[in-house]
Amino acid sequence: MKKVKIVLVIIILLIALVVSLQNTQAVETRFLFATVTMPRVLLLLLTFTLGLIAGLITASFILKKPAKSKEKVKAEQS
Repeated sequence: MKKVKIVLVIIILLIALVVSLQNTQAVETRFLFATVTMPRVLLLLLTFTLGLIAGLITASFILKKPAKSKEKVKAEQS
């Protein structure tokens, strides 16, 4: 099982390397009033990272269980 994980990590890293090598062109990105020129791979990485962070924050709010107050716990035990 450990070898399978290592192989999968290597495959993912190789795919990421190929994507980054193929997307080195500079692109102009406009957001509201700002215009930024950056390599396309940096834009892809930035977008992926922001999406990942937004997903983790959203999942943490959805999966968060409300804490029971001590009074409710005592009432349920009685």
